[in-house]
Amino acid sequence: MSLVLAKWLIGALSIIIVAEVLDAVTVSGPYIALIVALLWGLLNIFIRPLLIVITLPLNILTFGLFTFVINGLLLLFLASFVEGLDVAGFWWAVLAAALVAVLNWLGNRLVHSVHSH
Repeated sequence: MSLVLAKWLIGALSIIIVAEVLDAVTVSGPYIALIVALLWGLLNIFIRPLLIVITLPLNILTFGLFTFVINGLLLLFLASFVEGLDVAGFWWAVLAAALVAVLNWLGNRLVHSVHSH
């Protein structure tokens, strides 16, 4: 299995897990989770770096913690137009984005450790 496909599936699984753990986040099914994971990845590649540069002074003042706000806003943005993804509010989006990031990191470490052997 290609590394890109594995990362995409890890992202979708992370979103499903977060939706199961947090009542404030709902995903209507695995198909929607795959769409959200794909769009989340594209936003993280193209939009997130731009937002981080634009908000760099604020990010420096908050010792990088404003990045959590950016991630939460990106998740809320996705929820605003992806039918089947619902997030109850801003702080829930920040928490959900942080949990998805941690789960993605863990999953990607696992894939890289298996892939390198």
